[in-house]
Amino acid sequence: MTGEPNLLGDYVRARRELVTPEQAGIPAFGPRRVPGLRREEVAMLAGISADYYLRLEQGRDRNPSVQVLESLARVLLLDDDATAHLLRLGAGRPRRRRARPPEETVPAGTAKLVATLPLPAYVEGRYFDVLAANVLATALSPRLVAGANRLRDLFLDPAEQALYPDWENATTGLVAGFRESVGTDTDDPRFIELVGELSLASPRFSRLWARHDVHVCEGVPMRIDHPQVGGLLLNRERLGIGGTAGQTLVVHHPDPGTDSAEKLTLLASAIRQRVPTG
Repeated sequence: MTGEPNLLGDYVRARRELVTPEQAGIPAFGPRRVPGLRREEVAMLAGISADYYLRLEQGRDRNPSVQVLESLARVLLLDDDATAHLLRLGAGRPRRRRARPPEETVPAGTAKLVATLPLPAYVEGRYFDVLAANVLATALSPRLVAGANRLRDLFLDPAEQALYPDWENATTGLVAGFRESVGTDTDDPRFIELVGELSLASPRFSRLWARHDVHVCEGVPMRIDHPQVGGLLLNRERLGIGGTAGQTLVVHHPDPGTDSAEKLTLLASAIRQRVPTG
């Protein structure tokens, strides 16, 4: 096993360090050298031996039972998404490198749909690359164009960061969604390159990545401080695209009759005036 990533051990260790004794319902006696729970405390609460838990963290045992994993999920206060991720890490399936095309291709029908939607819409790849975007999405953010990457832009581009008044929560959710999207396929060169680049260039990304948060990206409201029309509150829907390896159609839409709906209509009108017809 030498040289293989210790995904399960890294995950439980990172999550252990985020749970306080008070949250776990045990007294915190004496000085603590590390944040969160001690290994022996997790083992005690999960009903397993301290030596067995140590082997799990060190990667010397990589195939615990479902019952052990579910007990650890309970002690580590994992939600449903994080528990599902833990179970995948402990499943013990052989990890194989899968050949991937150098570029993800958007299905032709999906590309036509994106171009004609009257709402900001774009297609996002498995590694949060923007694969296609309509003009209203680009008007919402100039970084929403084919070839861009949502992680790079949100962490490294000050202009993109300025669009999000709640940038810290936005980045937290994006990293947790990225980890969920990648899953256990961490030997992919594209993944290694992207995480390495962001870890070196962004201290915040590095801190968030070390937490091992996992969350399925779903439709949620988001606030944007647009330089032309001002504050917008938009719903964000994420729809999986069938027949692709993890591509997602992302659509932003306001609640009808709201100030945000009027502002989005104004933005769309300004675009139509700029684009020549015929």
